[in-house]
Amino acid sequence: MKSKIKNQRSKIKTFKLRLKVGDTVMVRSGKYKGRTGKVLTVHPRLNKVTVEGINIVKKHLKPTRANPRGGIIELNQPIWISKLGIHDSAKKKPSRVGFKLDKTGKKTRIMKTSGKEIK
Repeated sequence: MKSKIKNQRSKIKTFKLRLKVGDTVMVRSGKYKGRTGKVLTVHPRLNKVTVEGINIVKKHLKPTRANPRGGIIELNQPIWISKLGIHDSAKKKPSRVGFKLDKTGKKTRIMKTSGKEIK
């Protein structure tokens, strides 16, 4: 008999994200609109991305034996991928990501605004 948890895990949807680690992205909407940063991590199951310098929160740490003073640290939290667009340096605007086939048949990512290939 299969466990209920195992069945539920297989039903979790993973999103196909078009952004990769290392891409320079620009925030399109929300509190950080207009800011740019590099993608640090990608979370396909959450449909979120962690971006350097965006969505920073302060975490209060209690004093412990390992850290006797405690304190406040700043962490990068994930942001919804729908709020982000790849940064088009030529037009200085966020762009959506599209796909194009090369002459060799290889699929490459392109910027929708300018048609340039994303490296």
